[in-house]
Amino acid sequence: MRCGLGARRARLTYLLPHNALNSMALPALLEHLTARAGSWGAFHVLAEVDEHSSAFEGMRRASFSTYAFQRIWKLPMQNQENPWPAAGEADAMAIRSLYQSLVPSLVQPMEGLVEKKPQGLLLRQGSDLAAYAELVYGPHGIWVQPFVHPSVENPASLLTSLVGSIPHTGGRPVYMCVRSYQSWLETALSEMNADSSPRQALMVRHIAIPQRAAQMVAIPNLENGRAETSIPIVHIHWK
Repeated sequence: MRCGLGARRARLTYLLPHNALNSMALPALLEHLTARAGSWGAFHVLAEVDEHSSAFEGMRRASFSTYAFQRIWKLPMQNQENPWPAAGEADAMAIRSLYQSLVPSLVQPMEGLVEKKPQGLLLRQGSDLAAYAELVYGPHGIWVQPFVHPSVENPASLLTSLVGSIPHTGGRPVYMCVRSYQSWLETALSEMNADSSPRQALMVRHIAIPQRAAQMVAIPNLENGRAETSIPIVHIHWK
């Protein structure tokens, strides 16, 4: 299990051995890991599990729930055509707006894209942001997380130009993660002859639960200088 410094989400990287995933001890192990993640300040524990694996039911017994599905696609390398420019800090607001329009509100707390500086490529159509692709580089491959507006034309050509625009590949394979709320992209990826993994369930165990609480706030009275009680203002408390 990994959790970056100050991160709100911990992530289960793997569970071994595979032949013990049906063990009655698995829920207790996951409970222990969840408590450890909470001591690190995490609000959620995330995991990606093959929906047909033994781990799926074991994690459900340990109070993990499914919030989305995904497939990982290995993409064929492409020549650079119509390159996507790199995103910068000035694009952060447009990326946040696109992200919030595409990703269900219940999923957004688990993904946390808007909390990070843009680290990827973008594509505009006219003055509007049509697509953004988050990039993560690893020693054995490059991970691409796309956010594409459904109004774009010819998505297969768009994704082909995206793959050709990724800098510094160093011969590493490129993998694209397509979540269930963007599943319409899978048709375009099939047209590109990309290879798909089995479908995975994205699972979460919530450690902290957002709770709305009304709190009276004093606001200065502009007429006589005295403070008076205002209407309630809603705050979010985590517990």
